[in-house]
Amino acid sequence: MSEPRPGRLKVFLGAAPGVGKTYRMLDEGRRRAERGTDVVVAFVECHNRPYTLEKLTGLEVVPRVEREYRGTVLSEMDLDAVLARRPEVALVDELPHTNPPGSRHPKRWQDVETLLAAGIDVVTTVNIQHLESVNDVVEKITEVPQRETVPDEAVRRAFQIELVDMPAEALRRRLAHGNVYAPEKIDAALANYFRIGNLTALRELALLWVAGRVDEALRKYRSDHGIGRVWETRERIVVALTGGPEGQTLIRRAARIADRSAGGDLMAVHVARSDGLATGSSPVALARQRQLVESLGGSYHSVVGDNVPGALLDFARAAGATQLVLGSSRRGRLEKLLTGRGIGDTTVTSSDEIDVHIVTHERAGRGRLLPSRRRTLSTSRLIAGPVAGLVLPFGLAAVLAGSRGSLNLTSEALLFLLAVVGVACTGGVVSAVVASVTASLVLNYWFIPPIGKFTIAEPNNILALGVFAVVAGTVAAIVDRSLRLSRRAARATAEAETLSSLAGSIVRGGDVLPALLERARETFGMESAELTAAPVDDDTAVQVPAGRSTLVLRGRSLPAADQRVLAAFAAHVSAAVERARLAEAAAEIEPVKAADRMRTALLAAVSHDLRTPLAAGWAAVSSLRSQDVRFSAEDRDELLATAEESLSRLSRLVDNLLDMSRLQAGALSLDLRATALEEVLPAALESLPAGAPGVDAYGLEEAPAVLADPPLLERVIANLISNAVRHAPPGEPVVLTAGAIAGRVELRVVDRGPGLSEADREHAFEPFQRMGDTDNSTGLGLGLALSRGLTEAMHGSLTPEDTPGGGLTMVLSLPAAGAPEPVPGVRHEEKAR
Repeated sequence: MSEPRPGRLKVFLGAAPGVGKTYRMLDEGRRRAERGTDVVVAFVECHNRPYTLEKLTGLEVVPRVEREYRGTVLSEMDLDAVLARRPEVALVDELPHTNPPGSRHPKRWQDVETLLAAGIDVVTTVNIQHLESVNDVVEKITEVPQRETVPDEAVRRAFQIELVDMPAEALRRRLAHGNVYAPEKIDAALANYFRIGNLTALRELALLWVAGRVDEALRKYRSDHGIGRVWETRERIVVALTGGPEGQTLIRRAARIADRSAGGDLMAVHVARSDGLATGSSPVALARQRQLVESLGGSYHSVVGDNVPGALLDFARAAGATQLVLGSSRRGRLEKLLTGRGIGDTTVTSSDEIDVHIVTHERAGRGRLLPSRRRTLSTSRLIAGPVAGLVLPFGLAAVLAGSRGSLNLTSEALLFLLAVVGVACTGGVVSAVVASVTASLVLNYWFIPPIGKFTIAEPNNILALGVFAVVAGTVAAIVDRSLRLSRRAARATAEAETLSSLAGSIVRGGDVLPALLERARETFGMESAELTAAPVDDDTAVQVPAGRSTLVLRGRSLPAADQRVLAAFAAHVSAAVERARLAEAAAEIEPVKAADRMRTALLAAVSHDLRTPLAAGWAAVSSLRSQDVRFSAEDRDELLATAEESLSRLSRLVDNLLDMSRLQAGALSLDLRATALEEVLPAALESLPAGAPGVDAYGLEEAPAVLADPPLLERVIANLISNAVRHAPPGEPVVLTAGAIAGRVELRVVDRGPGLSEADREHAFEPFQRMGDTDNSTGLGLGLALSRGLTEAMHGSLTPEDTPGGGLTMVLSLPAAGAPEPVPGVRHEEKAR
């Protein structure tokens, strides 16, 4: 029996909750069902939105499975029931959802992969903030961690990705009209997560991500169909850098071109000749230009090629470039006349559909008069040199024959010598030998008596001809030596440039190994570069040891001259691997160091804080046991109250220390169940000292129950209220408010005290911190640290905010009892703060 074809995935991608992904998914399901396709709803979350519920009418819904998790019954997708039903298409909402323990897979996107493997097509939904690649960016924008993510690859390999887009203002209007959240959640959502700036940034992320996915599909299509010509679907600007002083001008000009085309890509490329010869490039200038390109949002590339125009155009076509920016030639007029067409002219002629911009700059046309000695002889010069050595002496003889008698033999010999020197400078040693032999024969036959014969009558003429040959040979030897020395110097320069770039990548730190492998591939013009644990069985691959691993490059054979630079690449790759290993080792040591700091601080703190209540209780009990003094009933009651208060305070301190130790060790046991806030508040208020400011509570009765451990929640609330009361001005009550937002309940503890600066907010949650309070009688400074630790253990969060008008507001956020509880360490769905 043949295996069923894999199912196809369609994803509706949105920028934020409420843009209409679920509505569009159900609409897609209805249209397919009307065309006769077998469609079922495997899982959908309508959030009581009437228009979405209306779209659900008429579609077959697979019953959900009920799973109990920590005292809460959760309604989840029944994967086994969907597989048994075997529809053609399954509608699955909320792709990043975390499944409760006991499910077949921990994540819903893994359930979807199982459906696809069974040959069932799946239509699903996801928001941009849940994609793993942009998760950290979204958190920086919204300041809200997303606890549920899905790998980009799970979405990227979808057959279709459809963007569900909506302007930020329109989404806020939908929210304000009650079409997204319940009325009690609207104000907080509009003021926090659904701000105009947040929604605009998320929308741009979604548009760019989808554009990148479309671009990948287009490149694959062109590759599959062998389409080499550029399709101008998106502006990509490539700027060619030589390492000369004009580089920054070219980069900024290219950046302006990219900016004028929204979404245009900027790429800078430097072509290094495979023989190591440089054309006036400066490693320092290239390093600065690379920094400038990256600061402007572009990317820097280095390729190897003997034919610079060809290498530029090959890179541009491979990158899908639409425009190529080159600098105007630095060669002077005479140099252009001697060397012929330059890189710019050749590139323009061969560019085909790529637009080439020749940008002028202050160094244009200010090059040297003679051709650069740091340049190898081109094929045209190697051919033209010997030809000139044969033709030029005869041409000069014809010119001088017409003016015979006006010049003496010495002047005629010097003119022939000048011609030989010119040929030597142009074509090298071979051309100089050809020119000197030809010129000496012509000079002997037509200008040295007896004229018309290859004989010499005067001894002085023999000496002149000999000097002539020696000078020509010497000039040719000097030219050849200068070329060889320039090759060595240029090779050293190119190697130094490459090694400098490698060293810079190591110094910058981070995950540099992929960048080093890509740089090795680009530098040597290879098809691929990888790091393997052992040498591979492939005779065509170039392999070099890199520490305990092997650097493997495939594509072409490398000359021996490149082996030294390749060895340097391998050394840097080995250093990067070792650096990563040391970083992992350091990360493992850091918790141990933190525990040591905790123990040191604990010993310093308990020396006084535990001694004070212990001494007071000891003194009270000792006085009561004394037989020397008779105490009245009032005195005895006062001493007993002192002992009871001291022991109670000592018990609280010890409990805090033990709980903090259990939190640090990860050994705190939890009993999470539905807990009403108004039930734990009275017990939390009992810990307040006599005469403390009052506490006003609003909305606690209407707030949904939270999923929490009641005793721990009581201690968290007590610590927060105690901290607020301690800093509240006399006569100013502490205010408690509660409300529900996106499956979570937020309790706000508001005081009108001095508040905390932005820099001090995180320090307030460190153990043994009293934020400048030197009075140890207020406790160990564990209250806020313990409160945050207990809150996070219950899958909640504790964050400080400014109180409007002055003061501090502590926001305690916990999952609502009816919402699925997120697995620790996994991103949470659509928190609208």
